[in-house]
Amino acid sequence: MPDREAIGCFPENRPDKKNPLDLALLFFFSITTVVCSLLLSLIIAAAAFTRYIIGGDLYGFEEWVKLFAFWLYFMGGAYGAYNNTHVSADVVDSYMQDGFLKRATVFLRNLITSGISILFTWYGYDFFMFGFMGPLGTGIALPKTTVWQIPLWTSYLAVFLGLIFMTYYFTMRMLQSLRDLIRGGNS
Repeated sequence: MPDREAIGCFPENRPDKKNPLDLALLFFFSITTVVCSLLLSLIIAAAAFTRYIIGGDLYGFEEWVKLFAFWLYFMGGAYGAYNNTHVSADVVDSYMQDGFLKRATVFLRNLITSGISILFTWYGYDFFMFGFMGPLGTGIALPKTTVWQIPLWTSYLAVFLGLIFMTYYFTMRMLQSLRDLIRGGNS
């Protein structure tokens, strides 16, 4: 893999120009997280106003809150994977001196992260297909929310897409650390 392709998604090695895929994905992640944040704030404020000021009930608002929260969380997770700001077990290699052992530890950590992410992406696919095809896999009797009848696959899609993008960026980071391990680059 050429160097320019491998470093396209790493903030510490970010080239002056991002590739078009990263630009499109970052735009999608940003728009989705901002819109979902605003909608969640608006819905929760409306529910609080309705309940405590008017004395009524905004019936079924929780269904919309869950939908937008799923999209916010998983697109934010994908954005965090791009920026390498996820919580990770990097405290051990922070105390290690630069060298082969540190590069090997970084690669092992990234390999485990990628492996777990691939596993969860597979589960995310099953989760999405359950919601999209129904419990029998026939497209009949799709699970929906109780009040608004929102198909649950709309929330499951956020989980699946977020996991796909997280896996993509985690795997790219793992390949970068493998390259550093082999070539003896900076850790």
